[in-house]
Amino acid sequence: MKVDLAVVGASFAGLACARAAALGGLRVAVIEKKATAGEKLHTTGLVVKDAVDSVAWLREVPAALVRRIDGVRLYAPNLRHVDLAAPGYYFWATDAPALMDWMVESVRACGVDVRLERLFTEARRAGGEWRIPFASGEEIAARYLVGADGPRSRVAQVLGLSRNTEFLFGIEHEYAEAALAPDLLHCFIDAKLAPGYIAWAFAGVRAAQVGLARRSSGMRAGAVDLAPFLHKVRGHVTCEGRASSVRAGLIPCGGLLARVACPGALLVGDAAGMVSPVTAGGIHTALWHGERVGDAVAAHLCGAADDPAGWLARAYPRFRAKRVLRTLYDRFQNDWIFDRLLATAAMRRAAQLVFFHRKAGVDRRVA
Repeated sequence: MKVDLAVVGASFAGLACARAAALGGLRVAVIEKKATAGEKLHTTGLVVKDAVDSVAWLREVPAALVRRIDGVRLYAPNLRHVDLAAPGYYFWATDAPALMDWMVESVRACGVDVRLERLFTEARRAGGEWRIPFASGEEIAARYLVGADGPRSRVAQVLGLSRNTEFLFGIEHEYAEAALAPDLLHCFIDAKLAPGYIAWAFAGVRAAQVGLARRSSGMRAGAVDLAPFLHKVRGHVTCEGRASSVRAGLIPCGGLLARVACPGALLVGDAAGMVSPVTAGGIHTALWHGERVGDAVAAHLCGAADDPAGWLARAYPRFRAKRVLRTLYDRFQNDWIFDRLLATAAMRRAAQLVFFHRKAGVDRRVA
């Protein structure tokens, strides 16, 4: 099978790239090892307003797959909290598995050939094409290759590109029965339960989503127990019964990787370390830059631009300000300090950068 572009990974970045390239006139194939794109996700599925504003594709998402959240309740370790909001700003909680499956059908409607249950293991350059063989004996020949296959990218390994080495480990449970303020994203700081990051809870589309992330040294899902956190926050977030769903996985936090491209190939999304090291929120970045990569590859293969491996990667986000905050937070996280700083102007400015991306007019209500 011959295509112009092969995208490895039916991720947010991979699907956005495939869709943009197909709309640009290319023959595109997406290679995904899972049976469905929504299977075994490692994301909460939260989408920021910036993404809705800048990624036109999101405006086509069925209303039944999203739920609006208007503000943030930030808790100190002693559970005092401050409510934060920015005028006109909101988040989308999404039914993430259903959203990913909808995106697959959307890109298929654009002419993309999505090959599920295909494990990428190898790619070799021959005659100006990438040859990608599969265990079934099938082979895809592609003029360009994009790796969007997550934090442990096999494409990066095969092509000799940089790979993520710094991670948070995140775990999230869904509960059909839960009591919490429904229009807020609840974020908890606790150096013992979530060292190096935070815990969270919010009312999602189908269930309440409750989780935490912490520094990782190769943890497994069973190595992190949510029970102590749920016990601590009971009264603010109360979950009943057993979790209806559990997801867990590694979140890159080292920033953009040093080498994310070679002639005829690019990494994008988590595979490129393209995740904010403070918020770990990569959906907006993945979608926006996935589209840019798809557009650039289409322009290149149509003869209107140079190989984006030589110039587009230099425009990838580096999150310099957030990396500074991330370093300070990771090295100096202290519950005593956060208990006393919660309601200060400095804390509000930091929260404004992290949650609302410098949007003006952050309100506060302290309790």
